Amino acid sequence: MRKKVVSMFSIILVLLVALSGCSSSSSSSSSTSTAKNEIVYWNPFTGPDGENMKQIVNDYNKTNPKFKVKNVSIEADDMYKKIPTVVNSGKGIPDLTIVHAERIKQFVDNDLLTPYDDKLADYPGIKAENYVPAGWNIGDINGSRYSVPLDVHSFVMYYNKDLLEKYAPNALDDNVITFDEIRAAGEKSKNDKITGIGITWTRPIFLSIYNQLGGDITSDGEKPTLDTPEAKEALQLLKGLIDDKIANKDGEDPGQLFKSGKAIFYPEGIWMQNSLKESKKLNWGLTNFPQISPDKIVNWTSSHQFVMFTDKNRSEEKEKGIMDFLEYVRENSLPWAQAGQNPAALATLANPEYKKLPQAFLIEDPELQKTLKIFDYKYNGFVAEEVDKLVGDAIFGKLNIDKGLKAAQKAVEDKIATNNKK
Repeated sequence: MRKKVVSMFSIILVLLVALSGCSSSSSSSSSTSTAKNEIVYWNPFTGPDGENMKQIVNDYNKTNPKFKVKNVSIEADDMYKKIPTVVNSGKGIPDLTIVHAERIKQFVDNDLLTPYDDKLADYPGIKAENYVPAGWNIGDINGSRYSVPLDVHSFVMYYNKDLLEKYAPNALDDNVITFDEIRAAGEKSKNDKITGIGITWTRPIFLSIYNQLGGDITSDGEKPTLDTPEAKEALQLLKGLIDDKIANKDGEDPGQLFKSGKAIFYPEGIWMQNSLKESKKLNWGLTNFPQISPDKIVNWTSSHQFVMFTDKNRSEEKEKGIMDFLEYVRENSLPWAQAGQNPAALATLANPEYKKLPQAFLIEDPELQKTLKIFDYKYNGFVAEEVDKLVGDAIFGKLNIDKGLKAAQKAVEDKIATNNKK
């Protein structure tokens, strides 16, 4: 009998160990269980920049705060799908979350966010004067503050300095590279089997050009505007680069072309620098996104923002702990800048180490700050889904542009109508 008891105890012990192994305590865990003095912090930083965020969290926790922060990194699409479910259920709600600026208006409309208004009085450092306007202003909706910015991150353009000197030596004389200059350089370089420009993430590429042409994804903050002459012109411009073999072929990896010295221009996010630093022989620079005309510069931009989703069980004491963490981040965002981002807090932007970073030019020049375009339409998520489906197929000749724009417009309108019925 004693042997049976011991045996059963051993089995139970093994099961408990196995179960504990499923509930990882690592900073990338998606578990939402929380200790009494723990802030569960969801964010979408699953790429290389996630390590820099872990560093900030770990450094903060070493200051021995009353509420330590538990870093939980989740793929963005998965995170956005989970949020409404957990908030509406009232279970497993994160205490603090990073969301993209474009999502905030819809979260507010759906009554999912807790405003910061009554918490800011005790934290005078968290105010407009201490942040980049493009990041700060987005969180003020109907006179209440619903978010605090972490950064402003832009989609710009990398270029191969050696190839630029060979094929377009004067293109950067005015600090703006135009699509005409890219086309001229690409016509010369294709004879040497060098690609003029890589077509990378199509959404910000399309939206930047669309806005340069005078278009926007909404005309009044309610109705989407995708099926327009300006949108068609933007797609035709990109399709022309592909048809004329100035851009990469469908299926070619533009990043690999650039890293191997086979492409002159590489439009990408400022956050992609770490991947280029791995290429020791690559002599690269960073400049504005390419423009149709230097008279109107548009750099697609977004912003990661700290929000608190509504949770009736979150104590005032824990909310104070959250504010303590946000104040720490305001003053200690250099690791985030070193991941290739532009922190929104001016305290970090004044750091001499930050000023050495390639992306700093966007923030240090007040005129360039005005070029940072955030598409903060409250139905941006619906637009993004359809633009992602549309652009690649349209410019690579798999989809008729007129039909594609019409279908995208209708799809967004249908999604809005469905959303408004809820």
